Amino acid sequence: MDPEDRSEIAFFDVETTVPNRGQRFAILEFGSILVCPKKLTELRSYTTLVQPADLSLISSLTVRCNGIKRDDVVLAPLFADIADTVYDILHGRIWAGHNILRFDCPRIREAFAEIGRQPPEPKGAIDSLGLLTLKFGRRAGDMKMATLARYFGLGNQTHRSLDDVRMNLEVLKYCATVLFLESSLLYAHVDNSVSPGTTSSRRRIDASHEGNTVTTSVRLPSISENSAAQPDPFNMSVLRNEMASDNHLQSDILMEEEQTHPSDIVVPENTSDHEGFLAPDVVSLPNIKAILVPFYPGSQMMKLKLLHGDSPLQLYCSCLKVRFGVSGKFLDNTGRRRLNFVVDLNPSLCSVLEACDSNAQKLSLDSGSASDWNPVVNPMKGFVNYPNARIHIATEINGDAARYATEIHQRESSGATQKLIFSNPSGEELESLLTSGSVVDAFLSLEPYDYQQKAGIRLVAKKLVIHS
Repeated sequence: MDPEDRSEIAFFDVETTVPNRGQRFAILEFGSILVCPKKLTELRSYTTLVQPADLSLISSLTVRCNGIKRDDVVLAPLFADIADTVYDILHGRIWAGHNILRFDCPRIREAFAEIGRQPPEPKGAIDSLGLLTLKFGRRAGDMKMATLARYFGLGNQTHRSLDDVRMNLEVLKYCATVLFLESSLLYAHVDNSVSPGTTSSRRRIDASHEGNTVTTSVRLPSISENSAAQPDPFNMSVLRNEMASDNHLQSDILMEEEQTHPSDIVVPENTSDHEGFLAPDVVSLPNIKAILVPFYPGSQMMKLKLLHGDSPLQLYCSCLKVRFGVSGKFLDNTGRRRLNFVVDLNPSLCSVLEACDSNAQKLSLDSGSASDWNPVVNPMKGFVNYPNARIHIATEINGDAARYATEIHQRESSGATQKLIFSNPSGEELESLLTSGSVVDAFLSLEPYDYQQKAGIRLVAKKLVIHS
C-alpha cells in the first residue's frame, strides 16, 4: 500500500522490561489499533507478547510493573518474527499514543536496529501526553494514563499494551468532549420557543447573564462552513509552536485573557441610567461575595457569580483613562474580532476589583478548580500608581448576524450625553473612538470564567460614554 494512502491513525503501546543500571530495554508486548481519523472508530487491532533475546532481563520489578513473567513469553515470538507486521502497521501512518515520543518510539527504533533493519517512519505523531497537557491542562493531576482514566471513571490501567491503547483512545474522546462542551455549550441552553412580541417559533439560546435570561436567535454553522478555517489536525509543527510559545500568555499584557472565555453571547441591558450599577466609592468591600450558580436552569455544572449583598455586582466607573486602545487579535465563534482595551484604574476601583478577585479565586480553589488564576488588575510594572485592567466589548448574535453590542454614547463639554452609534458599530469605528489617552465612563458587568485551565474575571462593557 502506498504510504500516502495510509490515512488511518496507528495508536500503539509497548510494554518493556524495567532495566537495571547499564541494561537496555527489551520489548515484551506490542499492541496497536488502527483508527479512522474521521470517526475515531477501531478498524483493526493487533497484539502479541514478545520473547526478549535474554530472558534474564525480566526482573521482579518488571513483573510488578506490567505483570509479564518469563513463563508468559518463553513461547512467544522474537521481535524479528513480528517485525514485518509491526512495520506494516506503523510505516507511513500517523502514530499516536501516550508519551510515545519519549518512550515507545525510541523502543521501536531500538528493536529494529538490534535486528539490523530500518525502522518504520511515521507520517506524523500525536503524543497525547503533550497534547492533553497543553490543551486539557493538569486538572486531572499528573497526566499519567492511570490518573486520567480514574478522573473519567474508566477503571484501572492494566499496563498491558492493547488495554492501554484502548484506554488512551477513550481518554482522548472524553477530553475532546469536555473541551468542546466548555467552548460551545456550557453557557447556552437551547430550546424552541416563541419570541416576545412575535407569533412565530424560532430556535433560540437562553444565555445566563448576570442572573438574567437573554434570548438570541442562532444559526449553527455547517461543517462545510467551518472546514475551510480549520488547521490540519495532523500538522505537528502547530503543536510544537504552541508549546514553544506557551509562556507568552503570562508575559504579554495585551493578550492576557482574550482566549480564555467561551461565552461570546453577551447582550447588554438598557443602561440609560445608573440603576443597578454602583460607583466604586459606594461599594462596601465586606459585602462583596462570590457564589456558585448553575450555568443554566437545571444544569448540574456550576459557575461563579459575584454579588454585592444579594444583588449582582455591576460597576459604574467614571473618567477612566484609556491606556491602550482597542485590540482584536482573536476571533469569536462567528469569525468576528474579540475587541478589548486597557484602562488605568483609580485606587477605589482597584480596591473593589482586587476584593472581587480575592473572593472569586478563593471560591474557585475551594470548589476544586486547578486552573491558573489571571488577576483582573494588572500591576503595570514601571508605572507607579497606574494599575490597569482590560475591558471587553460585548458581542450579540442574532440569526445570521453578529454585532458589537456595547452601547456607545458621547458626553459633550456641557455635560449633555447623546448616543453616538445607533446600531451595529464596526470594529474600525470602535478603534477610532477608543484611542490611547481618551476618557470614558464605563458601565461594567463582572463575569468570572474558568476555561481550558485559565480562570479569572472579565470586565464586559454594557455601555461606554466617551468624553469629547
